[in-house]
Amino acid sequence: MATTDHARASRLRAWMLEGLSDMGKGRPAQHPVKPEPEHKGQRWWRVMCLTGVDYFSTLGYQPGIAALAAGLLSPVATIVLVIVTLAGALPVYRRVAEESPRGEGSIAMLERLLSFWKGKLFVLTLLGFAATDFLITITLSAADASTHLVENPHLTDALHDKQMLITLVLVALLGAVFLKGFLEAIGVAVVLVGIYLGLNVVVVIAGLWHVFTAEHVITDWGSALTAEHGNAFAMIGVALLVFPKLALGLSGFETGVAVMPHVEGDATDTEEKPTGRIRGTKKLLTTAAVIMSVFLVATSFITTVLIPEKEFESGGQANGRALAYLAHEYLGNAFGTVYDASTIAILWFAGASAMAGLLNLMPRYLPRYGMAPHWARAVRPMVIVFTLVGFLVTWIFDADVDAQGGAYATGVLVLISSAAIAVTIAARKAGQRNWTVGFAVISAVFLYTTVVNVIERPDGVKIGACFIAGIILVSLLSRLARAFELRVTSVTMDGMAERFVRDIASRRIRFIANEPDNRDKAEYREKIEQIRQDNDVPSQEDFVFVEVTVLDPSEFESGLTVRGEVLHGRYRVLTLESASIPNALAALLLHVRDTTGCIPHIYFEWTEGNPFANFLRFFLFGQGEVAPVTREVLREVEPDRDRRPRIHVG
Repeated sequence: MATTDHARASRLRAWMLEGLSDMGKGRPAQHPVKPEPEHKGQRWWRVMCLTGVDYFSTLGYQPGIAALAAGLLSPVATIVLVIVTLAGALPVYRRVAEESPRGEGSIAMLERLLSFWKGKLFVLTLLGFAATDFLITITLSAADASTHLVENPHLTDALHDKQMLITLVLVALLGAVFLKGFLEAIGVAVVLVGIYLGLNVVVVIAGLWHVFTAEHVITDWGSALTAEHGNAFAMIGVALLVFPKLALGLSGFETGVAVMPHVEGDATDTEEKPTGRIRGTKKLLTTAAVIMSVFLVATSFITTVLIPEKEFESGGQANGRALAYLAHEYLGNAFGTVYDASTIAILWFAGASAMAGLLNLMPRYLPRYGMAPHWARAVRPMVIVFTLVGFLVTWIFDADVDAQGGAYATGVLVLISSAAIAVTIAARKAGQRNWTVGFAVISAVFLYTTVVNVIERPDGVKIGACFIAGIILVSLLSRLARAFELRVTSVTMDGMAERFVRDIASRRIRFIANEPDNRDKAEYREKIEQIRQDNDVPSQEDFVFVEVTVLDPSEFESGLTVRGEVLHGRYRVLTLESASIPNALAALLLHVRDTTGCIPHIYFEWTEGNPFANFLRFFLFGQGEVAPVTREVLREVEPDRDRRPRIHVG
């Protein structure tokens, strides 16, 4: 029975970690996992459907939001939104696609501007807003889908108090799709987007037919506009002021870039220059923006002139479901129910693009920073984590769409603003003056929109701050938990270093860990004498010095290059560059052991100072109490004491 249970646990673990690569921990994985199957990517229009389930699904609630924010000016405000989309967000993200073709997005572009811990904290902050955007997309869309279901005339009585339960079930079903596989998610998205856009074409045509056959509708709307705002300039001014409230209509661009790795490229594409993938992603972004712009203008117009204003308000039949209201009103309850079903399905699956964005974005940063467990690179465990967080967010907000709108808009706008700033800097570095000016203007527009949104809806920043604080806290705890993990992914030795190792392997391998100072003859001579006295080593034994230079201590994983040199005609020195001295030394010792078959010895001096202060120096700056930390790293990697490299401290 115990054997059967163990086999089941091993199969479950292999299934959960499918696609996870072992990151050079210095030993074979205890439970080998199945490698991720390779695929060549999907056609750009298929991936567009995956990102489009988020972008296009906003038609389910955007016309209602526009009507509440701008009233009779809703079509004019929506035209402003479309102009900002096509002339602002679209050029920005087309440039982002060029600059980060592996799906890192604008976060990676900004990451390159900062180093050390300030860069990591800046990235974690942006990841917090990204998590706010993507996770709220999942929960808000599921909540809105449940609203459409509950408000359907045939189901209102049966489901009026079940919205929370329905939302939780929808979030769980979304997670189940991604546990099944990513390609299945794309297939579902293609079907849902095709049906939903087709039904919306029918609703728009029916709405426009009623508008133009009942001539008084347009004249009444025009008269009311003139009476309320006076002239065209006043209307445009008000539309510009209310535009930030329509920011939800800009969602979808960040996920469009995040899923770039799944876009099929040309046969000649390389990892360094994926020209076909970039071209396909630009088509994806442009096509989605044009389709959505046409629908936004048309739907805001017909809903504004055909639906009574009171129906948009809370409790009204068009609240959060303006197009569904028209579908029932003008095409009958049978068609309306089909439209409701399609809207519910695409709103439910709108979280798929957000989930895809999370699965592509978070594992690119947190594990590399040492700020997430090793298994965070695998898809299925992260799907479970994000689904559970979705449950928590849904419970906190009581599955209320309006309550989550501020956080959603804040996440969207912060990411778009950061993207605009990133491409402005990229254009300036490339010496493209016209593009620099253009992107700077776009950045100013999005920053203004973000600030206005934050002032009017401060709850969005508060929620975003909670996500940021949570990510930073979990990240630091994870980094602490992984402090003694071997972080070196590979070790490469040059010819001189290999000669040194081969030579001393014929006797006993003895290294001296030396903190380089003046690197003069006296330094090395005195160091050898001190080590011999402290450890009672015979004078005939020889040594090779090892010196580690710390580069960026905030980095977690990296490869290690070892170079050999002879100083002052007699002292052999191995030089290494790493983020952490103990990790570099441990990796070198294990590599020498494995290549020579001999157990190496390394000699240290005790470090002066408080042990806790030394640990903080190691945690933050990669230095500190080197000898015991090196020993602990080796103990974690190699449980067999007989095979463990020897540490001597005097």
